[in-house]
Amino acid sequence: MIYTDALIEAIRQRLEESLANWRLPPGSSVKPLTVSENITYLAQSADNSQRLILRLHRPNYHQPGEIESELAWIEALRASNAVDTPAIVEGEAGRVCSVQVDGQSYAVVGFDFVPGREPNVGEDLPRWFEQLGAVTATLHQHSRQWPRPEGFVRKEWNLHTMLSADAHWGDWRSAEGLDGESEGLIATAIDKIAERITAYGDGAERFGLVHADLRLANLLVEGERLSVIDFDDCGISWFAYDFAAAISFYELDPSIPELQQAWVKGYRSKADFSAEDETMLSTFIMIRRIMLTAWLAQHSESGTYAEFGEGYTAGTATLARRYLEGEL
Repeated sequence: MIYTDALIEAIRQRLEESLANWRLPPGSSVKPLTVSENITYLAQSADNSQRLILRLHRPNYHQPGEIESELAWIEALRASNAVDTPAIVEGEAGRVCSVQVDGQSYAVVGFDFVPGREPNVGEDLPRWFEQLGAVTATLHQHSRQWPRPEGFVRKEWNLHTMLSADAHWGDWRSAEGLDGESEGLIATAIDKIAERITAYGDGAERFGLVHADLRLANLLVEGERLSVIDFDDCGISWFAYDFAAAISFYELDPSIPELQQAWVKGYRSKADFSAEDETMLSTFIMIRRIMLTAWLAQHSESGTYAEFGEGYTAGTATLARRYLEGEL
């Protein structure tokens, strides 16, 4: 489905009519914030004393049990103080509510509004990446120890669901601007990825519940505080993959080696991260880049596509060449 401007506005109006569900007073308003896999809206009272974020889910991506499982992990993380992340705001209809627009039902989840901004590339980012590495290690420690509740279900991010023709984010071969040479480079890179992943393995010490989307857009910084938002893609994958997600869309930026070094340093301040884990980061960066190439092909209406879509496929081929030549 495509989020057209008309649909985004129709949903906004429907949410505004439904704000009593989240106990906002009459006269409160809703405005769209971001359009990506989902749409997020800011709801606020007329005097700005009450604010919350409403995340509207794209239909047919997550099943209800998957959304409830995400929220269960968020609540467990908050209870343990393992990570700074916004509280879930339960509506009168429950944690996962719904609105109907043009005959389509959309799941909606409310979260506390947390002040802050996305950290910027080039703006003291290594300092934030060292902190992010420590936060990620703490999150992974919680993941390894947390007894998942009965019925817990989240997507698994493995090579098939990441890179195959029927991957969760679509087939990378449908990417805009893909030519024969680029397709060959990426396909050869996937062969090398498979070889390295097979040798690395997916034992419990390396493969478990991860955030899976710790990119800059899902971080909020204010003062010395770093908050993590949007667990919508959390699932079962390699722990080291969380670094690759953190540099989403900036894989070719010259600052990446410095950011990687800072992230690893921060991670090791809280948990073990072996030399083999560190060596595998280039492979996870390549996996993530191919995944994002597929994702952009399926989400041309998103703000993310508007910001990064042009030339991204060509950049993926460039990264594949560097990966194959051992320069990544």
